[in-house]
Amino acid sequence: MFAFALTSQNNTELSYYLPQNVTYNTNIPTPESVIGHPVGKWHVTHDKLVQYMYALAEASDRIAIENRGKTFEDRPLLLLTITSPENIKNIETIRNNHIEATNTDTAINTKNRPIVVYQGYSIHGNEPSGSNAVLLVAYYLAAAQGNAIENMLQNTVILLDPAFNPDGLQRFAYWANTNKNINLNPDPNDREYSEVWPGGRTNHYWFDMNRDWLPVQLPESRARIKTFHKWLPNILTDHHEMGTNSTFFFQPGIPSRTHPLTPKLNQELTAKIGNYHAKALDKIGSLYFTEESYDDFYYGKGSTFPDINGSIGILFEQASSRGHIQESDNGILTFPFTIRNQFTTSLSTLKAANNLREEILKYQHNFYKNARKESAKQHTKAIVFGDEKDAAKTFHLAEILNRHKIIIHDIKDDFSIDGKNFKKGYSYIVPKHQKNSRLINAMFEKRTTFQDSLFYDISAWSFPLAFNLDYAENVATSNLGEQVNDLKLREGGVSAKSDYAYLVEWHEYYSPKLLNTILSKDLRAKVALKQFSLNGVNYDYGTIMVPVQNQKLNAEDLYTFLHKAAKASHVTINGVNTGLTQGIDLGSRNFSRLEKPNIALLVGDGISSYDAGEIWHLLDTRYNITATKLDTKNISRVDLSRYNTIIIPNLGSLGDTETKKLKEWTKNGGTIIGYRNTVKWLEKQEFIKAKFNKTDVPAKNISFEDASNFRGAQRIGGAIFEAKLDRSHPITFGYKNNMLAMFRNTTIFMKPDSLSYNNPIKYTKTPLLSGYISKPNLEALAETVPVKIKNLGKGKVVAFTDNTNFRAFWYGTNKLLMNAIFFRDEL
Repeated sequence: MFAFALTSQNNTELSYYLPQNVTYNTNIPTPESVIGHPVGKWHVTHDKLVQYMYALAEASDRIAIENRGKTFEDRPLLLLTITSPENIKNIETIRNNHIEATNTDTAINTKNRPIVVYQGYSIHGNEPSGSNAVLLVAYYLAAAQGNAIENMLQNTVILLDPAFNPDGLQRFAYWANTNKNINLNPDPNDREYSEVWPGGRTNHYWFDMNRDWLPVQLPESRARIKTFHKWLPNILTDHHEMGTNSTFFFQPGIPSRTHPLTPKLNQELTAKIGNYHAKALDKIGSLYFTEESYDDFYYGKGSTFPDINGSIGILFEQASSRGHIQESDNGILTFPFTIRNQFTTSLSTLKAANNLREEILKYQHNFYKNARKESAKQHTKAIVFGDEKDAAKTFHLAEILNRHKIIIHDIKDDFSIDGKNFKKGYSYIVPKHQKNSRLINAMFEKRTTFQDSLFYDISAWSFPLAFNLDYAENVATSNLGEQVNDLKLREGGVSAKSDYAYLVEWHEYYSPKLLNTILSKDLRAKVALKQFSLNGVNYDYGTIMVPVQNQKLNAEDLYTFLHKAAKASHVTINGVNTGLTQGIDLGSRNFSRLEKPNIALLVGDGISSYDAGEIWHLLDTRYNITATKLDTKNISRVDLSRYNTIIIPNLGSLGDTETKKLKEWTKNGGTIIGYRNTVKWLEKQEFIKAKFNKTDVPAKNISFEDASNFRGAQRIGGAIFEAKLDRSHPITFGYKNNMLAMFRNTTIFMKPDSLSYNNPIKYTKTPLLSGYISKPNLEALAETVPVKIKNLGKGKVVAFTDNTNFRAFWYGTNKLLMNAIFFRDEL
């Protein structure tokens, strides 16, 4: 058996994978004829995958191919539309008819209308059996002949996404291929099965892209979400891998962990489709399981996002060989075997779709019909959101809604409700009565009661809280202004040329980008530590002042430079001609000079790549701030004096030499900013003094079978909590409200300082806003602090218990990191 596995791995014929009861068109190129090796001998690189997809499209009249954009590394984001030649010719008519069926309440004709199936693969790059199986799926659909395949293609439009994550797939293929032995070695200890940091799972900025279907912050996500809403597929499949010692999983997942907004019929149809997978896997002798793992709760995953959009999401998880061949509890696991299971369930999906076509088409029609019926009851109601001081942050939430085809309007006039001011140009309003009303409910909901206490992912994601926006859920539609069809970010600029000074409020989301541009030009800028008023404008804590005199640019050139920088940053700069104000004058000692940040971001072994990637992405893509990615293995030999700020994302531990060097650097004037488990490390290594609340829940009357669930219920998988701010503290500059919604997914409960002014952010007595947390953890969290700021010698240590930059869509707390970076000397 062992020798056979080694031999078959390198000489896998197409017959191992493909159904043999059909004939294949010899004019269609096989994968090997294009990529140069049999499927499964090597891990296909993305460039070869692209090459083959184009070769198929050239050879087959069943395929249309398009490039929908590029990844961060400029790899194409391909989509193949595969159906009968007749359908290809009429594809736009078919699409329009399909969409129209979701827009009407009258009975639809399902007799001759094709079902639409979106099949996507390997959103995690180091789960490559999916994208390797695409070679076979696309070949089969292009080359297979006979009545069965032709009837299926006539009744089905297949949207084939060969690689959800091209950059990660390429990174992992390089690793697996460069570490492959000629004499295949299944020993799990071989280097082939242990990627170096950060691994191939993520995209360029180290994001788990299977969490971005709802936030839509990444280019790969934007391409596929545009395709999704353009077509509204009936079924969407998401092909993954799991641990080597597992078998094969397909949905449904654990029933009690399905989101309550998902219709019951959705899960029933998922189970019906699952019967086809079971039959297909039985036929080839592959083990599998269902309904005992994973879940359908967080709508930001590929297998769950369709469920709130009238579609049926299907998750597949294949035990991973993590290379070419590996020992497992189920025998020798070969890469071709993993590919065959993914290929087999790709075909069983299409068979299920074809056989259940009319039932599934009716389900989608009724989903939207019922959604409109439900929302009609609130036809006079709308949701308004905004921030009268921050147009950009408001815009970016509107941008997400726009990507999801949710109708938004400008507000007709400025108005106030419950003490919140909504200003034209800084607010948007969403009517509740519209097609995607269920998606709106999912995005805006706050939920604190649950059927289950275990979650595969986060339990809360309320978007207005994530963006720290004012909002109201039941305002009258009489406040609706014009529908927004051309969403644009508010322009910035300088209000007037000055020979004295320029002032910039710190509230706008992109103010840090502007400040970085100013400091990078070696211009002097100061921050106001107190409030003041000038020319009828009330300037808050954190206002930035740029004096005109004694700068490296003359007054004319300074104005030109600032106007260009303000425009690029979408920020308004006010030119003023006097330093005399109501409050602190512009020459006051309460204006503190700022220094350009020189940042090192710790990456590498011991650091969470997710957390590091989120910070890298934030600095690089939004604020144009260059940070040196400093590998932990290089700390001991790097001159740290060139940096004034070192950011340590979620950290396990560092060696004694590295720790000592970082401590000396901090004592000499550097600023350490640490996140999550780094807080515990900072306390242990005596960078800070901190005390923590502990929860020790006794396991009473818990059986061995339930022990794992008991422990899992004590986790905070991701929930939202309310904190009170001291807005006069520099760490909170730029926040106009006294309360802030904060995301947390740790059980690090840091006790407040005995001096109240050292607690600029503090959780309230009843802090839960949305999501699941156990009662003991909630009690331990109440009135603790999420940040501690301490002096260490001449330097500073800023310790955050949780992630302020979560998954690139938690815009509302990004400013906390920016404040720690730019105002480090004022903290």
